[in-house]
Amino acid sequence: MNQQQIEAILHAEFAPHFLSVENESHLHSSGKGADSHFRIVLVSDAFDGKRAVARHQLVYQALNQGNNGVHALALHTFTAQEWAERDEVIASPRCAGHGK
Repeated sequence: MNQQQIEAILHAEFAPHFLSVENESHLHSSGKGADSHFRIVLVSDAFDGKRAVARHQLVYQALNQGNNGVHALALHTFTAQEWAERDEVIASPRCAGHGK
């Protein structure tokens, strides 16, 4: 699954107020040109009243992560109100396998 496919699925599933999908594979041992590590910032009304784990489960379910070649997702999920109150998004951590 590539970045454009992820964006299309998330747009269709969550009707986001804001969506950013960034391929971070180059920061990990998978290297440049891979489609294995993604950072997703997703703001949706679908997250209203849900805790972080439930939000992440919704995203995993939508992407069916186990069958798509994606190794890791850095998920930053917000309601519209949380997003409006937020100053910045936390950066993804560096992978322990980077540079091997």
